[in-house]
Amino acid sequence: MSTRFGIGLGGEVEPGELPGFVDRLEDEGVDSLWFSELVYSPAVDPFVGMAYAASRTRRLKVGTSVAVLPGRQPALVAKQLMSLAALAPRRVLPVFGLQPGNPRERELFPVAGRRGDIFDESLRQLRAALDSDDIRQGTPGSLDIWLGGRAPAAFRRIGALGDGWLGSFLTPAETEAGVAAIRDAAAAAGRHVDDDHFGITLLVADGAHPDEVMRRAGAQRPDADPRELVATDWPALHRMIDDHIAAGLSKFVIIPAGGDTTSFVDRFVGELLPRQT
Repeated sequence: MSTRFGIGLGGEVEPGELPGFVDRLEDEGVDSLWFSELVYSPAVDPFVGMAYAASRTRRLKVGTSVAVLPGRQPALVAKQLMSLAALAPRRVLPVFGLQPGNPRERELFPVAGRRGDIFDESLRQLRAALDSDDIRQGTPGSLDIWLGGRAPAAFRRIGALGDGWLGSFLTPAETEAGVAAIRDAAAAAGRHVDDDHFGITLLVADGAHPDEVMRRAGAQRPDADPRELVATDWPALHRMIDDHIAAGLSKFVIIPAGGDTTSFVDRFVGELLPRQT
């Protein structure tokens, strides 16, 4: 399996900073850049961000970490993705989730019915649209659809309908159990998820106050020790990555939990690019 490290923006980079940030990642040889779905923030929309970053680069991959699918029209999402894939072949990495992490934003993605059922049906429609000649219009290749989530229902959905998993705020023991659950669900559905299609987003407190970072992690997972979820420094991040690799993961999206983004990229390049395989 190939181990790869990408950078997630979260809400740390505002639109005016994005051109220089994207150029820097391309020049440094960073594998990928990931855009979060954060409506009530200065963060760039993930689809707009992917298109912009892909247009400025030749090698940098772009992804969503994660975008909400229920509440969007699947055929229109498929058209957006196929357009991006035609303009940036093999560089578009869509990841979809059930709902926004920010409760205030959930009303922006309304659905008529049980959200989990709508998500499943939306994924089926998205896959059908991606395979439709009306939308593909001769676009070569295919797109893998990865999914987020950390609940048992999410693992069943990934195994039955997804091509990969990008988790978040999980301990290594939980990611190991998640990988096993996804593989079991895929086997039950007569499918297979590739061994190198399991990943996670990890936050590192690069210049941010560790207590504030731990508080944010605790708000996401009040049932877990935040020190197992967020790295307080770069040595802690390396230990966390090692544990998640042992659990079966090989793809990592690293997000700075505050601090200066320039120094973060410096450390990312020095610390993690040598670890790629």
